[in-house]
Amino acid sequence: MSKSAVRLAEVDPIWSRIRLEAEEITRNEPLMASLVHSGILYHKTLDAVHSFRLAQKLSSNEMPELILREIFDAAYADDPKLIEAARADLMAVYERDPACHRFIQPLLFFKGYQALQSYRLAHYLWTRERRDLAYFIQMRTSEIFGVDIHPAARIGKGVMMDHAHSIVIGETAVVGNNVSMLHSVTLGGTGKEDDERHPKIGDGVLIGAGAAVLGNIRVGNCSRIAAGSVVLAEVPPCKTVAGVPARIVGEAGCSEPSQMMDHLLKGEAIDC
Repeated sequence: MSKSAVRLAEVDPIWSRIRLEAEEITRNEPLMASLVHSGILYHKTLDAVHSFRLAQKLSSNEMPELILREIFDAAYADDPKLIEAARADLMAVYERDPACHRFIQPLLFFKGYQALQSYRLAHYLWTRERRDLAYFIQMRTSEIFGVDIHPAARIGKGVMMDHAHSIVIGETAVVGNNVSMLHSVTLGGTGKEDDERHPKIGDGVLIGAGAAVLGNIRVGNCSRIAAGSVVLAEVPPCKTVAGVPARIVGEAGCSEPSQMMDHLLKGEAIDC
């Protein structure tokens, strides 16, 4: 390893690891070399990779890639919290998804991770009163990744969206830190109210595939929502809920379900 590579590994170990993984891909799969060079190795920082990759994905005849990249570069330069959240999300995927064996995989291949970073840029634009542009990013994220997150929603760090297909998160929804959710999760409303109408998800929550949490209700920290459940009432911290409508069926089973990713109910009885 060169001296510059050693210094990079000391200053930014995640970015250094990603570059090493990129170099390995170019050696093992030459047909991927062009994609990896342009998408990863050409860039000097992780935020530059995100700008390039997301602009490439979200661009269209209506909004060229170069314009989107300028917007995203400016956003990352203005708000370091964007890349801080992206790093936390990247670690979450690497640590929790058994199908993720390298840090480079979410950047190149995982639409849940890419959709979440697209939302973060849309949310940045929303909070800067650039709302039509934020809506455009939301639209393109939904079209490209199959994930529809309103740019006004508030989502914490260290979030993993596994598979991510058909995830819907409404305008006034709040998602805490270190949350994990699977495909077809809905955080939605129950009517046409124009104020707080979407769920507030606490830290460390695990939401199973196909679950719907509806209305301005609180899901307590470190709780579990079983796959296919419809949650219409508040969930206390550290509990497991399941069913339609969901009810408490037991304790969460561990200190932070989103980290363990354990969806088994372990014998709890459910009356449906």
